[in-house]
Amino acid sequence: MDMRSRVNTALKQAMKDKAAERLSTLRLINAAIKDRDIAARASDNEEAKGCGDAEVLEILGKMTKQRKESARAYEEGGRLDLAEREMQEVAVIEEFLPKQLDEDEVSKAIQTAITATGAGSIRDMGKVMGELKSRYTGQMDFGKVGPMVKDHLCAASNGNC
Repeated sequence: MDMRSRVNTALKQAMKDKAAERLSTLRLINAAIKDRDIAARASDNEEAKGCGDAEVLEILGKMTKQRKESARAYEEGGRLDLAEREMQEVAVIEEFLPKQLDEDEVSKAIQTAITATGAGSIRDMGKVMGELKSRYTGQMDFGKVGPMVKDHLCAASNGNC
């Protein structure tokens, strides 16, 4: 089942269960997907195909990151009720994301990407990141992976960064 169908099925179930908070978050996900569809139609004069699973995963990843940042800001501001609400939304969104890779799996994925792209220096970081994004969208935080890729490439070029 594709991501769009999974979200719609969960949305219908939330309606049946009268789970208002879950329903609200699922509607936000649906709206974000539709916004991306509309943007794609506006930029392309071809038939509108809608966004695929990779784009939906990217949207969900961004939504999760935004909510975690908001929750952190609310906690710092003493608004624990709002922080808790944001974390509940994160939990709903993460149901649709694939399992996150642990530190060792990320390291192996980086090594595989470096080998696959033939990267030998820090100049090839873009190639490696592109390879990782094409294979592991939604499975790793690319903000944290970037420095790890840099470290691996520096080590591969004997510390010449």
